[in-house]
Amino acid sequence: MNYPIYLDYNATTPCAPKVIEAMIPWFGENFGNAASKSHAYGWVSENAVEEAREQIANLIGAQAKEIIFTSGATEAINLAIKGTFDFYKGEKQHYITCQTEHKAVLDSMKALEEKGAEVTYLPVDNQGIIDLKLLEASILPHTKMICLMWANNETGVIHSIEEIKALAEENSIIFLTDAVQAAGKIPISVKGVHLMAITAHKLYGPKGIGALYVRHNHSLPKPLAQIHGGGHEKGFRSGTLNVPAIVGFGKAAEIRLSEMNEESNRLEMLRDLLENKLLSFPDTFLNGSQNRLTHVTNIAFGGVEGVDLLRKVCQKVAVSSGSACTSISPKPSHVLQAMGLDSDLGRASIRFSLGRNTTEQDVMDAVDWVEKVVGELRGK
Repeated sequence: MNYPIYLDYNATTPCAPKVIEAMIPWFGENFGNAASKSHAYGWVSENAVEEAREQIANLIGAQAKEIIFTSGATEAINLAIKGTFDFYKGEKQHYITCQTEHKAVLDSMKALEEKGAEVTYLPVDNQGIIDLKLLEASILPHTKMICLMWANNETGVIHSIEEIKALAEENSIIFLTDAVQAAGKIPISVKGVHLMAITAHKLYGPKGIGALYVRHNHSLPKPLAQIHGGGHEKGFRSGTLNVPAIVGFGKAAEIRLSEMNEESNRLEMLRDLLENKLLSFPDTFLNGSQNRLTHVTNIAFGGVEGVDLLRKVCQKVAVSSGSACTSISPKPSHVLQAMGLDSDLGRASIRFSLGRNTTEQDVMDAVDWVEKVVGELRGK
């Protein structure tokens, strides 16, 4: 196939060649069940899982025993939120999150509300930033969790995580962060975090494998299991472990730890080139603040119909209007709505996210195509 230029790395990333190479033996030659404790096939797989657990822990500054494998970040988030609610079952419960969170968080919080929990959805300003004073004022005596993402998946905006960590610690509240877009892209640390969701396919690992970091040696409770049947993963998440994917996740984490800083600098230069070229078009606007991931830009194009814009651009440049879950929905992004964009401009916004295979030529070709499309749609 003659694929378009890929600028949708926030949706997913291709497996790095070394990741694929590391995974291959675990599909055939080393096929043992990591839970088989009585023979060498199981021991070899278990050792591979533990090595990967260590590699992933190193990426986020955790201990290996604090990494719990899941099928992805959505499951990790559900385990963290619903498992915490179950721990406090019978008590009055209040949760704090934000209007611009991923649907995995927002839908999980809605599920808690249906079971009687109170949830505060913090607003953001026109740059996607929360008010820390409002966050502090929202804390109630029965607040059980603050749940705020590290970096937004649609705009790349980075929350003031250190200040949020401190607020949670001062008030003895569980802090859960969706670090899916941040892990492997910028340096992050679990210090001050109680629960963290990450996934492999956003950092050049395989799909279908993620992890929940669960802080040990702390007085605040851990979430209760949501999947039962065998007591795998220290009882947090039962089910036969996906050893090939776990090995790939570990290898991807190891690679990102070594390449992250250099790659981030390269992508920032390319992102800035792309962004400056696009913002030179008439009636275009940047969605988000300057404090964001270095590989992401979200641009609003005035004077065009959003669905037509996205479909036409994607003929030659693979991009999205926001989360991959709703990438071509006629509805405007909930993130951009929360930032105050009107529906028409929200629908006519495109997220461009660059990655390890992006070249300067890709950027220039993308700019030329977008300029052509926007000109045609504006009738010029």
